[in-house]
Amino acid sequence: MTGTERGWPIRRWLTLLALVEAVLLLAALAGGAIALSNLTDARNRLLDVIGAQRLAAIQLSTALLNQETGVRGYQLGRQPDFLVPYNDGVRSQADAVTQLRKLGATPGTQIGDDLGRVLAAASAWQTTVAPTITPGAPPVTPAQADRSRTQFDAVRRALDAQAAHLTTLRDEGRAELDGAANFLTAMLVAVAVLIVLLFVLLFLGLRRVITRPILRLADEVRQVADQDIHRPVRGDGPSELVQLGSDVEAMRQRILDEVAELERAHALLDRRTHELERSNADLEQFAYVASHDLQEPLRKVASFCQLLQKRYQGLLDERGEQYIEFAVDGAKRMQVLINDLLAFSRVGRNPGEHVVVPAGELVDGALANLEVALSLSGGRVVHDDLPKVRAEPALLTAVFQNLVGNALKFHGEAPAEVWVTAERDGDDWVFSVRDNGIGIEAEYAERIFTLFQRLHTRSAYPGTGIGLAMCRRIVEYHGGRIWLDTESDSKTGATFRFTLPARLERGDEEGGGA
Repeated sequence: MTGTERGWPIRRWLTLLALVEAVLLLAALAGGAIALSNLTDARNRLLDVIGAQRLAAIQLSTALLNQETGVRGYQLGRQPDFLVPYNDGVRSQADAVTQLRKLGATPGTQIGDDLGRVLAAASAWQTTVAPTITPGAPPVTPAQADRSRTQFDAVRRALDAQAAHLTTLRDEGRAELDGAANFLTAMLVAVAVLIVLLFVLLFLGLRRVITRPILRLADEVRQVADQDIHRPVRGDGPSELVQLGSDVEAMRQRILDEVAELERAHALLDRRTHELERSNADLEQFAYVASHDLQEPLRKVASFCQLLQKRYQGLLDERGEQYIEFAVDGAKRMQVLINDLLAFSRVGRNPGEHVVVPAGELVDGALANLEVALSLSGGRVVHDDLPKVRAEPALLTAVFQNLVGNALKFHGEAPAEVWVTAERDGDDWVFSVRDNGIGIEAEYAERIFTLFQRLHTRSAYPGTGIGLAMCRRIVEYHGGRIWLDTESDSKTGATFRFTLPARLERGDEEGGGA
């Protein structure tokens, strides 16, 4: 395209095409109107003027012939009734002459001159025959009859000349009418051809000015999207498409910048992931060392402290025995703490098989592990008909065991009562563990899930402060979440809730209790 075409906006191109079409259509319509007007004029002249003139001329000819017939009849029979055609013919002649005058048979025109010659010949004949038809007139002599015949022949020749001229006018009118009709037909054909040409011009113009630049721009965008994002995009054609190409190019540049930023972030993420994997490997190594190398010295310390306690029991003073008891208790608590830390770090690192299991069976397994605590506290645990879930049974059993165990541990003056329920919430099962214990204030709702965070002294309630943190880790490992229900009254106990996905894999049966 040229520079001028490239600079023109689409609106200007459309305006130009519309103006060209409007001018051509107006010209075609004007030609058609002229042709239609010519056709109407030719038709009106032929039907309303020439046709009426011929009818009036025929009426004049008939009237003169009737006069001649009446005169001959009267001259032969001398009966007054025979003059009726003559008298009617005179009146009809006057009417026909008046009609012809109205239709343009004025002196100076061909039809007017023809009418004048007819009337002159008719007047001469009428002057000749008038004395022969008066009442009491003598019979017509042969000389008068010959003269009358000769004069009426002149009338006939004038009438024939008039009829010939009118026939010529009729033929010219028909030719003019046919010409006007042909011209109108040609104009209609020209209008049809012009409309087709305008549509072709519009199609080709829009295709050249708009469609092709759009297709070229779309092709460039497609190549950028499918093959080479580094290829620049340039729009051509109308200014709108040039601006659109500039906008697409700016968007491509922004995408390149964002892709570069994402690549840098991805590289950083890869590096951090590698470092995290190395850190996790170090943690696993530490867990291995803790489970093997640290356990043995602790067992040895605890064993020898217990031996000292047995051998020198009663030989040491009260303070010495108390020191030995502190040492044994510290070693045992260190073993429990290390075991709990190992259990916490192993959640999700060596995943076991996830199977569909009734949650009620997991609660029963947790209660079996808590049998001693249940019997000592006199507590009672009730659970509904719980649904089936897909989980790692040992880990989910540990969740129920921790939550029920805490309810048994932190009971009030009355024996502990625990209720385990579940209800469907969209795509999740929401499990609830509610007790009648001492409760938890809402301000500690998040703190209790933090590692080693305790709300009570170790002397008041034993434990390492890792149980709820492990519950959160296990629940999140199964795709759920756990929280303390702060809307319930803390003075009547605590309510913990956690979710698990309710949708099972294809082939698994959903629902039902244990």
